[in-house]
Amino acid sequence: MKYIITLLMLISTASAQINPANITIARDSFGVPHIFAPTDPEVAYGLAWAHAEDDFETLQLVVMSGKARLGSAMGKKGAEADYVVALLRIRQTVEEQWNTLSPDFVALIKGYVEGLNAYAKTHPDEVKYKQAFPFDEKDYMTAVVFSIGLFCGVDNMLPQIIDGKIPTLPEMNPKGSNAFAMNSTKTTTGESYLAINAHQPLEGPVAFYEAHLQSEQGWNMLGGLFPGGCLIFHGTNENLGWAHTVNFPDKIDVYQLEMNPENNDQYKFDGQWVNLEEDKVSLHVKGVPIAIGKKIYWSKYGATMKTDKGVFSIRVPATMDIKALEEWYRMNKARNFTEFYKALSMTSLPMFNIMYADRYDTIFYISNAKMPRRNPDPKYHWNSTLPGNTSATLWTEFKPVQELPQYINPGSGYLYNTNHSPFLATEKAFNLDRTKYDVNDGFETYHNNRSQRVTELINGDKVDYATFKKIKFDQQLPKELKYIYSIDTMLNMKAADYPELASVITNFQQWDRKAITPSKGAAVFVLVYDYVSKKLKGEAPRQLTKAESIETYQYVKDYLIKNFKTTDITLGDIQKLVRGDDARAAWGLPDVLTAAYTEPYKDGLRKVISGDAYICFVRYPKNGGLPLIESVNTFGASMHPDSPHYKDQMEMFQKQQTKKMTLDKKEVLAKAERVYSPM
Repeated sequence: MKYIITLLMLISTASAQINPANITIARDSFGVPHIFAPTDPEVAYGLAWAHAEDDFETLQLVVMSGKARLGSAMGKKGAEADYVVALLRIRQTVEEQWNTLSPDFVALIKGYVEGLNAYAKTHPDEVKYKQAFPFDEKDYMTAVVFSIGLFCGVDNMLPQIIDGKIPTLPEMNPKGSNAFAMNSTKTTTGESYLAINAHQPLEGPVAFYEAHLQSEQGWNMLGGLFPGGCLIFHGTNENLGWAHTVNFPDKIDVYQLEMNPENNDQYKFDGQWVNLEEDKVSLHVKGVPIAIGKKIYWSKYGATMKTDKGVFSIRVPATMDIKALEEWYRMNKARNFTEFYKALSMTSLPMFNIMYADRYDTIFYISNAKMPRRNPDPKYHWNSTLPGNTSATLWTEFKPVQELPQYINPGSGYLYNTNHSPFLATEKAFNLDRTKYDVNDGFETYHNNRSQRVTELINGDKVDYATFKKIKFDQQLPKELKYIYSIDTMLNMKAADYPELASVITNFQQWDRKAITPSKGAAVFVLVYDYVSKKLKGEAPRQLTKAESIETYQYVKDYLIKNFKTTDITLGDIQKLVRGDDARAAWGLPDVLTAAYTEPYKDGLRKVISGDAYICFVRYPKNGGLPLIESVNTFGASMHPDSPHYKDQMEMFQKQQTKKMTLDKKEVLAKAERVYSPM
């Protein structure tokens, strides 16, 4: 009877009309929204409204992706995304699996969608794309599944298939994030520490937005989310928290179909010719008056593309399950490790390392994935193109969470991940034995520069909180560089042998490998990295030849003379953190713990576009009480240049400083600069 009453209450909540007067949005001194309401759906409504106030244009693009109408907003590039939504049958999967979502979660997303629709209706002058509103819950879920699919590599894999460049080797990717956890075994204070450090684009649809969400239904979570998120992706509640970093196991399988020479719409499967399923998608492109029709295909393996090199199918776990966001919701509301692990047992979140700490002195790390149970026969090379003519390569089930690489309270007292191997996550004696895990899962086995540097920084001594923060803010490359392409040849050349290049060679070779703004060597490196990564893109890891080293030095010299009339340039002279018209000297380099990735800006300058971004430190007091939280975002809470919160965290970020945050409602309301309802 109790179960029936609870179910009826959930159904009632899911269908109830939200009263905005019940919702409180409190903006703190940095403009970060703290949302308070009696129910979770009302909190989600308030989050949608608050985020729309700060970045409605980006949220509209999220909505358009769920409607498969990005082409109407962004032209050809958007239409390509719409094609992928159709090709992968994302909306169809949402329709088929909709009734598998729990009623309380459906209520949550209904609240979020209602909030965003209400904002659009109340602010019609801010609606940039008329096709965006109104939108519904299935549009929203389509956008979510599409976005997670992109994170899992769909956006990289499809062009490679179309262009006939299917990779046969996994690529080491230096981009990503940092996460650290320590318990009382390692900390001087007897507390658990957690560092949440996302390395993401600084602006746009996957730049982190900070919020605090609290309901009377047991939800009290602070942290970061992407535009369109109806909950916190990583952060902390009163009892526990976690950080995400991107991981790189084998998340997509590619198959080459054996086609019927007499019928290019048939492929062989277990000795029989089978018809490809064919459909047509209408793509709407900005500036084009009529919709463009394009065929899409489907095989038993999944989405299928006909190319000059053959016919290929891809099988993507991320787009086969629509409950990833619901799993995040359960993680948000977990009160202890048991409940948190139960949430992970849904195995709906298809990727991300998860670094966990809690008030009960538990630390935990898992390289999470929705991992297929693949055929172990060694004749099938799962990290390359597979034969698409047999059921032997058609996996249909997924591994339970217990089979994924994971640690709980290792004897070392600490865990870390910087997008490197899950088998190198702590002190050597406590690392997992990678030979006990399925090689076909494709989990990383390498160190990168950031993880190599952490091994230099963490020794057997206990760590105080200030040192814990210093590890995250470290700007030193390791003694042994771990870039894909080795530049040892450049570092070993004699400047005297190349007098015309001597100044550049000397600056580079005298570099202490710190990614700080006054560094001349770092200025040379940022140009070396850009040139070499473009020149050797797609090649297997190797060392630069002597000729390539001379060519690279010549490029750097020519670039500096052309743009700055001198080779005596520091990193801060050439690399800038830019917000609107404000351009400041920027620290950071690719794959340091304070990472920075750049693109050409103007007058020879380079602009930081991604890297070190949302940072949050959490301490869980050993005697109970709310966690102690500090955070900083790259720029600020608002995307509006006329807002005081457009760049009010920028200087603090550059100085590696943080602001105090809290989960205490009374404290938030007492200090809030503005308190209002979304009306």
